Amino acid sequence: MTEHVSTRQLKFYVTAEAPCPYLAGKMEKKVFAHLPYVDGAAVNDALSHAGFRRSQNIAYRPSCETCAACVSVRIPVHAYVMNRTDRKVRNRNQDLVRRVVDPIATAEQYDLLKAYLAARHPGGGMNEMSESDFVTMVEDSSVRTHVVEYRLPEAEGERGRLVGFAIIDLLADGLSMVYSAYDPELPNRSLGRFIVLDHLHQSSVVALPYLYLGYWVKGAPTMDYKAQYQPLEGLTLFGWQTLQID
Repeated sequence: MTEHVSTRQLKFYVTAEAPCPYLAGKMEKKVFAHLPYVDGAAVNDALSHAGFRRSQNIAYRPSCETCAACVSVRIPVHAYVMNRTDRKVRNRNQDLVRRVVDPIATAEQYDLLKAYLAARHPGGGMNEMSESDFVTMVEDSSVRTHVVEYRLPEAEGERGRLVGFAIIDLLADGLSMVYSAYDPELPNRSLGRFIVLDHLHQSSVVALPYLYLGYWVKGAPTMDYKAQYQPLEGLTLFGWQTLQID
């Protein structure tokens, strides 16, 4: 059951207008609030249900005056049925070693993130992230956060190479995928899809009804992929509803 917490004591701020990182020619503004260290997890639950996303100890959502392309989306875990492609991706990655670790940043994670960003998001703002910025990204959290690592099998007694990781928030009604990165040069793995499928499975194991994916932006190459997970619920003016996506 989702815990209902008042957010009236929070102070909300609006950013200055800036170029949209997802759609060319668009401008964006965000509304944000600092998550409290006391009851931060419960407040994050309430704000996530209202369409906010967490970045460190800030919760934010788009507040654009002329555009509503960003839609907060989640997968209803019980309704998702793996298709043939999903099963192939799962089978290709059965050898990976999955481990849940505390939210403590490592140099290995940072190196993987930089390789991922350079290959998949060249020119993006996160490419300038320093190692200290990454430490803040992982560790500056007042909510229920953990990191899931994916490694190749052990070889000659040595721990396998890190090929993916995901920063995850545990919400009252689901798991929220804050950020994930993976080896962009590992062939035939479809690691991005596998990480989502793995968290659908983990949500089911712990009986959580939703997997939150952040914002779906139709037409944005880095965000439009979320439409492939069906059924997909989006936060509308009438609450969370199943999206009809062509």
